[in-house]
Amino acid sequence: MGSYIILIIPILIVSMFVQWRFRNRFSKYAEMQLNSEFSGKEVAEKMLHDNGIFDVKVMSTDKALSDHYNPEDKTVNLSTDVYYGRSVAAAAVAAHECGHAVQHARSYHWLKLRSDMVPVVSITSNLMQWVLIIGVLLIAFTFNPIVLGIGVAGLSLITVFSIVTLPVEFDASKRALLWLKNNKEVLYTTEEHSQVKDALWWAAMTYVVAALGSLANLFYYASVLFGRNK
Repeated sequence: MGSYIILIIPILIVSMFVQWRFRNRFSKYAEMQLNSEFSGKEVAEKMLHDNGIFDVKVMSTDKALSDHYNPEDKTVNLSTDVYYGRSVAAAAVAAHECGHAVQHARSYHWLKLRSDMVPVVSITSNLMQWVLIIGVLLIAFTFNPIVLGIGVAGLSLITVFSIVTLPVEFDASKRALLWLKNNKEVLYTTEEHSQVKDALWWAAMTYVVAALGSLANLFYYASVLFGRNK
């Protein structure tokens, strides 16, 4: 338990800092209007068309922070602030989500792997909390490791998913930044490009700390399981 605390506290501190920094930067860039006055919708549509993608729809969703690309129905879903917004933040988010659409069109293998894992991981995530709690109780009072073993296996799958997510997110941002760099029509200045890059960097860091947190949890429950079975 002591080693887990030593491991998790730095991760929690870093996670809180990254989340604060992420919100701070995006709030700032949401107030900075693009010189080109492109809306998030217009940025998304132009990036898709410039990449030869004409079968993906750009949709607006009322839910905040719900921006995502859905490979099942080929839609780029942007929250209202991003869809209608004409800010640096809106351009960053719209281009990033279209980066996933480009990945899909180019059969990017990490995106395909993550998409294949989603159904199983969704079910596993919903059950995992209870499986781990029951598993720890059973191993503590009955020394039966089976349930906790199932929990550790499920947590391993979730951890692998969080790690697979990293190249997907970083690559989507890389594609977005490259496209924006080559489109002076959207971003007039190198300063705007640097601001978009900064916003996407801190967004990517939230996935990094999430993966580290998942690894720390896996380490803890695995140590409980295998420690009891020595």
